[in-house]
Amino acid sequence: MKKYFLFILLLVLFFARCKKENTDIPIDDSVRVSGIDTINNILYGTGPYYAYGFSFPQGKKISTLSVPEPDITVDNDGTLNNLILQTNNYKDSFFLTGEYGSAIEAEQEFDNLTAPTVPQWEIWAFSIKANQIWIYRSGTNHYAKLRIISTVSETRNTWDYAECVFEWVYQPDGTLTFPAR
Repeated sequence: MKKYFLFILLLVLFFARCKKENTDIPIDDSVRVSGIDTINNILYGTGPYYAYGFSFPQGKKISTLSVPEPDITVDNDGTLNNLILQTNNYKDSFFLTGEYGSAIEAEQEFDNLTAPTVPQWEIWAFSIKANQIWIYRSGTNHYAKLRIISTVSETRNTWDYAECVFEWVYQPDGTLTFPAR
């Protein structure tokens, strides 16, 4: 009888120590939550056409035909003067936190940006340029911060080409608090 009692006691203690993990946001440990990536507006396919945008929860580029769609895509505003980041989440989703004079200054500010205050969201990240820092809000109120590293806007093979290289950090817990580096 003492053996059974001891066995049951050990089982109770074992299960009492087990904690339920947070399953609100199903993020796989192999999914990146930060990095440096490049997106452009090159169209692929023969119909329907598609481009590649970026998905923060998946941590990678995905087709604009994917379900769910990418969080952001890049294009120009019909001229070669202004590049835009756009989203299809039906929310004003972008906020420019600052523009900086050098890549070093922008990188330092990006690394130190831990709890931004957003007074008003914009529908697009309009006129993106190197050394800017933007906050992105998804349709499900999850956030990413982006540092624009470089942009390209030029005519290639008779169409207006747009490209953006950006560093990003995604916050999957639904807060506007990012880890400091």
